[in-house]
Amino acid sequence: MKTVTVIDYGMSNLRSVSKALEHVAGNDWLVQVSDKPEVILHADKVVFPGQGAIGNCMTLLNQTGVAEVINKALENKPFLGICLGLQTLLTRSEESGGTAGFNWIGGTVRRFVESGERFKIPHMGWNQVQQAQAHPLWVGIPDNSRFYFVHSYYVDPEENRVIAGSTPYGGIHFTSAVAQDNVFAVQFHPEKSQQVGLTLLKNFLDW
Repeated sequence: MKTVTVIDYGMSNLRSVSKALEHVAGNDWLVQVSDKPEVILHADKVVFPGQGAIGNCMTLLNQTGVAEVINKALENKPFLGICLGLQTLLTRSEESGGTAGFNWIGGTVRRFVESGERFKIPHMGWNQVQQAQAHPLWVGIPDNSRFYFVHSYYVDPEENRVIAGSTPYGGIHFTSAVAQDNVFAVQFHPEKSQQVGLTLLKNFLDW
């Protein structure tokens, strides 16, 4: 049986992610939640969800040794980052006084700039994702489908080629999905995005 491991680093509520994966996995996949390096490294696929402040997240990942495991998984495993799991992949973040990320994707994580009453921070709720490139994880998902977001910071990659999706908010189009080799990562929460989110998770297992 193939395994997909959801990385547990002590900061995120992982139940909704694991339940959504179990819903689409069928009998072919074992869904497991773990912080153990050997379990993560032996998985066929890896999911890295996250919420909260990136400074605390990176500190925990480094203290527990999970950061090293994530770097190894990024090298060769199908890897799905969700929310903070996307932001940590970039070079640095403006959050927490400036925090270094994994630098797997060149770029900076920036805070939304407030501009009027209609533009709320955090960006919370349903919003559309405009697909910027064809990708196996978009199969069966119409362009401009709406996904569920909760975040105050957004990723700003250095290279447009890694942008897989963008979303309009606060007068800008921010990057809401990136794709590079074996890595796909999203700012939205597929586990909270009803059918389109489940389709994306199923596509990840099929990828």
